[in-house]
Amino acid sequence: MNRALKWKLLGGFVLVFIAGGMAGAFVGASHARHSFFGLQQKVMAERMRHSLRAELQLTDDQLAKISPIIDKTAARLQEIRHSTGRQVHETILEAHREMAPNLTVEQRAKLQALELRPHHGRWFNHGRRSPPPGPEP
Repeated sequence: MNRALKWKLLGGFVLVFIAGGMAGAFVGASHARHSFFGLQQKVMAERMRHSLRAELQLTDDQLAKISPIIDKTAARLQEIRHSTGRQVHETILEAHREMAPNLTVEQRAKLQALELRPHHGRWFNHGRRSPPPGPEP
């Protein structure tokens, strides 16, 4: 094997390795996202279980009997949370569409830029209230 062929093979192997790493990172990130939301649901169910057990002084038998109800409730609450988030986003977009005719061209451009921001930006701060936006400097 000549030297140029060795370098080409080495370069090919490196490219395949990098491509595999990128594909693995993409699949891993996608899986982690789904696992995280599933984990949130499990954490919510565990908190409900713990709270009810302490407040009502449930026996192990009682807790075992109501656990499926708690799991179902946690799943439904998670669905409601996602649905509500979508409704909030749609409501804000609708308000932007209604505001647009009353704005200047520059203001419309800024409004469109706001719409392109991730939903957890200025107005949505991971469940914490943020102050309303003040006037632009």
